[in-house]
Amino acid sequence: MGFLNTIMSIFGFGFGSSLGLVIGYYFFIFFQPTDVKDPEVRPLAELDAKSLLKLLPEIPLWVKNPDFDRVDWLNKFILYMWPYLDKAICKTAREISKPIIAEQIPKYKIQAVEFETLSLGTLPPTFQGMKVFMTEEKELIMEPALKWAGNPNIHVTVKAFGLKASVQVVDLHVFAHPRITLKPLVPAFPCFANINVSLMEKPHVDFGLKLLGADAMAIPGLYRFVQELIKDQVANMYLWPKTLEIPILDAGKARKKPVGILHVKVVKAINLKKKDLLGASDPYVKMKLTEDKLPSKKTTVKYKNLNPEWNEEFTLSVRDPQTQALEIIVYDWEKFGGHEKMGINVVPLKDITPDEMKVFTLELLKSMDPEDVRNEKSRGQLVLEATYKPFKEDEIASDPEDSGTVEKAPEGTPDGGGLLVITVHQAQDVEGKHHTNPYVRLLFKGEEKKTKTIKKNRDPRWEEEFEFLLEEPPVNDRIHVEVHSVSSRIGLLHPKETLGYVDINLADVVSNRRINQSYNLIDSKNGRIQIELQWRTS
Repeated sequence: MGFLNTIMSIFGFGFGSSLGLVIGYYFFIFFQPTDVKDPEVRPLAELDAKSLLKLLPEIPLWVKNPDFDRVDWLNKFILYMWPYLDKAICKTAREISKPIIAEQIPKYKIQAVEFETLSLGTLPPTFQGMKVFMTEEKELIMEPALKWAGNPNIHVTVKAFGLKASVQVVDLHVFAHPRITLKPLVPAFPCFANINVSLMEKPHVDFGLKLLGADAMAIPGLYRFVQELIKDQVANMYLWPKTLEIPILDAGKARKKPVGILHVKVVKAINLKKKDLLGASDPYVKMKLTEDKLPSKKTTVKYKNLNPEWNEEFTLSVRDPQTQALEIIVYDWEKFGGHEKMGINVVPLKDITPDEMKVFTLELLKSMDPEDVRNEKSRGQLVLEATYKPFKEDEIASDPEDSGTVEKAPEGTPDGGGLLVITVHQAQDVEGKHHTNPYVRLLFKGEEKKTKTIKKNRDPRWEEEFEFLLEEPPVNDRIHVEVHSVSSRIGLLHPKETLGYVDINLADVVSNRRINQSYNLIDSKNGRIQIELQWRTS
């Protein structure tokens, strides 16, 4: 009887289940609800405030926030490159994690932690927008809004106490707001030395975790615990102002720090050729080191003299004595128009024995082209003395832009005095009434220095450095900075106009050693100029 009841129960369950499925399918197909309406589609401008608030989480940041720029081009680039980026990122992750895991596992008595499979999947992350910051330092700051709903396959095997356990991460969702800083910017590819990454807020991380093939996140309470634990751990390590620094280049090597000082004495010129139609020439000498952005050094002008004697001394910072050369040009000064070149020559620094003074008698040439037949014509000679003094190992200063310190003044700086270094970086929103070909004019203690002229540019960038050797700290002095525009056309109508000026007190730079900031230009509508000041002492 018991056996018969069991058979009947199984039969009844099977028959009842089948009948229920058939009836349910029949009602689902033939009895549609009548109260279902098609969704109403309306323009965004016609939606009320409540409806808009529901949509806000899905709207990209570049729509909600004007500070964020749209970066669809970047998303398309990542989509196309993702198969290759996936492999490169996974390879780098394995290399970075290997020593970290090897260092940590002995603490927990784990024998090994290995990646069986490591792939980020086929779905790349997307950037909802990007904010870029402009600063006064040599750096680039970006804040992208990152969203990634990926399908990675990360399979990790842990071996401990003779047992083996496998953990698999699937369906990873990450919403993050990182700050990426590229600094310092250097003149060598990829043009930045370090990448600094920090998080501006706690990231949202959601993922599936399979432990021994079972869904571990289905355990009550574990999902929220793991999610909050990851948020807190990541925030403790990388939430701003804490950063992750990734070195790319040696900034010191990229910038080639000074390794010595070249002392040059311009003695005299012999038998210069007359350039003026009436009377003798008015010669002066300009010199600079090749591969150097600093402005040229200049002697005084010797009026109406074809055999001038200067006996003037100069110092120049050397960065690479094997490749740099001293470039010397003799000019004929003209009151109106451009100064005419009288001759040129160069002295390779590798031809100068360190710590030994050498006298050079240079033939002035038309150009440095050895095939130029015009060099056969005599243009006179220039006599100069040169001494190269390399720094000792303990005298080579660390890079001031990396350490925040200031270089020492060169040898020969007066006791109690120092070297005032002024770097004219750039200007913004300078505009003239008739032309905008800006240059900067510096006036300090009766001495005048000028930058080069940049044609047709409202936001010029000069990056030129000027030096003033002072007997005492300029605590009570000011430097006068003017921005001018000169006409590029020949004519007497509006040849020059002022685009603005500013007077900078130097007391702060003496106490702080270095100041780098923008100043509003007086007599300019919106013009600003960025000036860096350094006070170097021996």
